[in-house]
Parts: sequence; C-alpha cells; structure tokens
Amino acid sequence: MCGICGLAFSPASGQPEISLLKKMAQTLIHRGPDDEGYFSRPGIGLAVRRLSIIDVAGGHQPLSNETGSIWVAQNGEIYNFPDIRAELEKRGHIFRTRSDTEVIVHSYEEWGLDFLQKFRGMFALALWDGEKKRLILARDRIGVKPLYYTLLPDGTLIFGSEIKAILSHPQVPRELDLEALDFYLTLEYIPAPYSIFKGIKKLQAAHLLIFEGGRLTLQPYWQLEAGQLKERAKSLSLPQAMEELYALLREAVRLRLISDVPLGAFLSGGIDSSTIVGLMRELGAEPLRTFSIGFKESTYNELNYARTAARRFSTQHEEFILEPRALELTEKLIYHLDEPLADFSIFPTYLVSTMARSRVTVALSGDGGDELFGGYEHYQAQKLAQIGSVRKLGHLASPLINLFPPSEKKKGFWNKLQRFTLGLTFPAELRHFRWMTFWREEEKEALYSEDLKKEIKKAGPFWTREPLSSLFQEMDQFDPITAELYLDLKTYLPDDIMVKVDRMSMATSLEAREPLLDHHLVEFVFSLPGEWKLHGLETKWIFKKTMERLLPRENIYRPKEGFSIPIKLWLRQELRSLLLDQLNEDRLKRQGLFEPSLVKKLIDDHLAGRKNYSHQLWALLVFEMWYDQYLVNR
Repeated sequence: MCGICGLAFSPASGQPEISLLKKMAQTLIHRGPDDEGYFSRPGIGLAVRRLSIIDVAGGHQPLSNETGSIWVAQNGEIYNFPDIRAELEKRGHIFRTRSDTEVIVHSYEEWGLDFLQKFRGMFALALWDGEKKRLILARDRIGVKPLYYTLLPDGTLIFGSEIKAILSHPQVPRELDLEALDFYLTLEYIPAPYSIFKGIKKLQAAHLLIFEGGRLTLQPYWQLEAGQLKERAKSLSLPQAMEELYALLREAVRLRLISDVPLGAFLSGGIDSSTIVGLMRELGAEPLRTFSIGFKESTYNELNYARTAARRFSTQHEEFILEPRALELTEKLIYHLDEPLADFSIFPTYLVSTMARSRVTVALSGDGGDELFGGYEHYQAQKLAQIGSVRKLGHLASPLINLFPPSEKKKGFWNKLQRFTLGLTFPAELRHFRWMTFWREEEKEALYSEDLKKEIKKAGPFWTREPLSSLFQEMDQFDPITAELYLDLKTYLPDDIMVKVDRMSMATSLEAREPLLDHHLVEFVFSLPGEWKLHGLETKWIFKKTMERLLPRENIYRPKEGFSIPIKLWLRQELRSLLLDQLNEDRLKRQGLFEPSLVKKLIDDHLAGRKNYSHQLWALLVFEMWYDQYLVNR
C-alpha cells in the first residue's frame, strides 16, 4: 500500500522539481512510512510513499521496464500478479523484482490499454509512457483505492492519492464547490467525480484517464452489464449457485492472504467479517489475529458476537471499548479525510485500525457484503414501499408517528417505524435513497442562504444531476432488487464506505483488504436473481444459506446493527459544547452559507430529546470543522 502523486505538462516546459514532488509526497507519509521514491523527466514527475507489503526489500517505486521507457507508481495490490508474471515471462519479459507493481509495466508493454483487464486487485496507478509522452491514471473496478486530479489553466495535470497532495502544489486554488456541498448535506458523502473543492475531481471507479498531447480523456474499462451476467447464471440451480459462491469466496480470501508481513482481520461478529475469518482459518492462516471495537452503551455493543466467532475459529482476539472521549480525535480524522464525510463510523474504524496496526501491517475486512448481498434495511424499505396499501398507510401515519420523540436505542421498532414513514414522504424517484437522506428539498431551501440557494437552483434537484441521473437509468437493466444494490455499488460503497476505510486505515499505516469486493465475486453475485439476495424481507439470503456450513448460526442470523456509534446521545452530552461552539449563530452569519435560526432550532430540538437530528447536526458540525481546517486556518 502506498500514496502516489505527481504532475504532467508539456515537455517543452521543462521537468518538475524534485523538491516539489517531495513536498507533495510528504503529505502522504502516513500512507507510506517505509520508503520514498521520485521520478522526474521533461513533462512528467511521479512520487511514491511506500508501505512495504510484498517484496519488502526490492519493491521500490517508481519502477520501470527493462529500457526505462515506461514508469509506474502504484497504490494497492495486484493479487493475481504471480499468474500474470508467469504469462509475461513466457512471452519473453524479464523481471528484476518480486513486486506486484512490476507486472503493471510489462502488462502495459504486452497488452497496451487493455492491460487493466488482467488485474485482480485494488489499485490506483499512474503510468508514464515515455515514447508516446502519455500519462495514464487508473482506478480499480470497485473504487477501493482513491485517486484525485485537477487540470490547471496552464495545462498542468496534478494528481494524488489524497487531495492534500494536490493542494500542496502552489498553483492549486482552494475554492468551495457549492454543488458538492449540496450533495454532501443530502447524502452525507460526495459522489464521484465531485470533490468538495471546485476543479479537483475524483477519478471514478473502473475508469482510466489518459493525458496526452495536452488533452485529457476519460473512459471506463469495466462495467456490470445485466444481459451478459444473466446469461452466465441462468442455468444454475440454487445448490449449484451456493457451491460456486462458496468457492469464489474462498478464492477471494486466499488471494488476499499473500503478504510478506503479518496480517490479521477485523471482526465485528456479523456474517461478513465472520465469513472472512472463518475462511482464513480454513485456508490455514497462522497466526490468525482478530480485532474488535465495542461500546459501553448496551444497544451498540456487539462484542459477544465477535467473541463467539473468535472462539469458533481459535483466533488471537483483541478488543477495544470506544468512549466519547475518543472524539477528541475529530480534528485529526477530518484532516485525514480531506473533505467532509458524515459517516459516524470513522471513529471505530480508525481505532480498530490503530489497535490492529500494533500487531499487523495488513487486515482483511468484511466491507462490501451489504451492497453485494442486500444487507441494508433500506432495501427492505424500498421493497415494502412497492406495496400500495403499505405506501398509503405509511403516508397517512407519518405526520402522527413523527410527532413523538425517538427512542434512545440504537434502532428499535419505533425508530425504524419513524424512519420508514418519513422516507415515504420523499420523492419516489429517489428509490432507496429516500431512506439514506435526511433533508427534503424544501428543508434544504430553508437551511441555505440566498446565495447558496441560487446556485443550487441552477443545478436542479440532486437526483437529476450527474452522476445520479445516469445511474438511475442504468438501474433499469437489472431486476428491481439488484437494481438497488447496483445504485449503492456505484455511489455509497466507493464514495462513503471505501473512503472511510481507506483514510482511517491509512491514517495508521495499515493496509485494509476487502475480499467481498473481488470483481469475479461481484460479477457472479450480480448475475443471480434479486430474490436470492433479498428473499421476502430476509436480507443476504443466499449468503446466509451458503455460510451455514462454516459459521455459528448466531453469527449468521443475528439482527443487523451496523458499525455505528451512539452519536445522538454524545451530541446531547459529551459533544454538546463542541456542537454549540461550531454551529453558533455569529459564526454562521459571518460564513453566509446557512440560516442560523434554523440550525438553532435543530440543535434545541435535539438537545431537548424532542427529535433525533443527529444526522443533520453531525453533517453540519463536520463541515464547519473541515471549513476551519482547509479554508480558514490553512
């Protein structure tokens, strides 16, 4: 795992200074504390901070082919590199290292722009073709590893694993993108290709960027196409599908055990992480270390399930109890995020990564299981909303149900009922996003200042804008259940979950690997009928049936809780002063983005326990703290 960055421009303009490349790379030292490397020629500069995982001694980057005409910098891992290397050696290519990165340059030599089709892994890479004076940036199919870029008015392309590397270039301005801000407050994350900074873009998952002759082009290299996928699975019986699923899961874990340094696993005790740990044990991983986070609040604490799985698979298990004082980390974690992300679980993710890093350098995680197999409650809600009588009754009951205060529990029947009926009041065009957003359009209109309102009105409602408008159309090729999974696979997974996991693990110099996001596994699961994933209202049905041979039933059929924290309680107690300070009326007036009186009402109702506005207030709080760090006190 590494951090990469660099820049490209017309060769006639000279070559980048190594001092500038070092300045950019220094912002990524947490991603790669073990080694650094630089490459500078007329028109191109590459820089790498390396976390040494494979070929610790010999895998220095940037790395070239035999002639030095092609150079590459990579963040991530190509898990099937031994097979690719063997194929390339048969074709006459000569390797000088045992590194997975070296297969990239030789694959490009052999297959040109189709080289990415060979790779099975998580990666973001920059490849320089010196003969063509061509720079290629590419990101893995699911978007596990990040890559950002910007094009300056003078034609200079600047890129980096994190935005902070780009911002360290003296010519890059820091300007707030108001459309991105609207996306953030609506979804609690910012969908690619947007970033919070105007002019700085995320390279979308499964895309490559080609910069050649001063022209920048973007193109996808992988897509999930329903027609091809259905053809693959149409003759499979349920037992056959379960056998193939188990084999693919086992293979995905096996590939991710390759490492020259110690590795372990995150273990929450749910089916996703328990499956990873169980398969690691079945494959002979030794020693098998597992790491879990718990809470003092009983409705949030799930350590008993993790202990059950740890005992079953005889792991060396460690736990950490997260308390509100852990939120002293807030400023540090916002710095590592680079842009606002309102996912509460950044804290447990960071702390479990810190705990794991004291023992191992690589940790396998169960991320992706909910998007792949249909594990979220919003899929159930969307399915129920298709029933006319349920929809009608929910609309009628919503005003009454939401008059009452929420429960203190993490979820509970009453909180779920309130959330379901409230979601029904959002436009049906939003599909399951109705249960993932907390601001109606009219509520945002009341929140936004006049200037912000004008900008957002020009852009139109968020679901009519790219990338969402195209994704909503693409959903129609799938059955109704799989369509909802597709939407999350393209948005929530890469732009929230993977952002959280990558930044929080990399902040501790830990490499996180996600076997459930192996693209062979993703393609297979998306080829299966939606009813095998959400069976009635039973989530992850085929996954659960398949894993009965391996896991304790209590880990398979436990209630779905999610990796969250008691933020609604902490905002009323330990975080109260921080909330009141960051969202005070005078500050908001000076800033000129939000209506202070509305924010005050939200705070008052939440602190009094009349409403649960934790999502809205936490999103605003994170934004204000980010604003201070990146736009005011930079």
